[in-house]
Amino acid sequence: MGPTRKRDLTAAVVGVAVLAYLLVHLLYHYFPPITAWTGLSLLAVAALEAAWGVSVRTKISAGQIGAGGGRLHPLTVARSVVVAKASAWVGALMLGWWIGVLVYLLPRRAELRVAGADTPGAVIAAFSALALVVAAMWLQHCCKSPGDPTDDPDAALD
Repeated sequence: MGPTRKRDLTAAVVGVAVLAYLLVHLLYHYFPPITAWTGLSLLAVAALEAAWGVSVRTKISAGQIGAGGGRLHPLTVARSVVVAKASAWVGALMLGWWIGVLVYLLPRRAELRVAGADTPGAVIAAFSALALVVAAMWLQHCCKSPGDPTDDPDAALD
């Protein structure tokens, strides 16, 4: 299992944004109101993952890997990578969704009162999804060992 590639996440964001725009264009009148609370759960998960990343990085840098009290078990690091990869993909998909919603809402704010009311919630949700992607990539980066050859891009060419 390799690191999550940014270009794959970007392609997912763009693809979902296009699909989301088309879906919102067809079904917007059925949507419930988008409030500021809509995307804050993603922001909470992003904050937890960022803190988790700092904790993992601190223990790996200090050499506290292995079984025992206060040490970081290697399986915990592997599970952290899996959580980071999954969160990066969820964040990318949600970011694509909220970008598609925003592309629909922003030009219609003047003509549709409800679009103007939904815009701040969609902006907060998009920011929260972006924060989740960044935090997940940070957690994934923190799970690398200090001498990992993937830290040096030129080492892969040798």
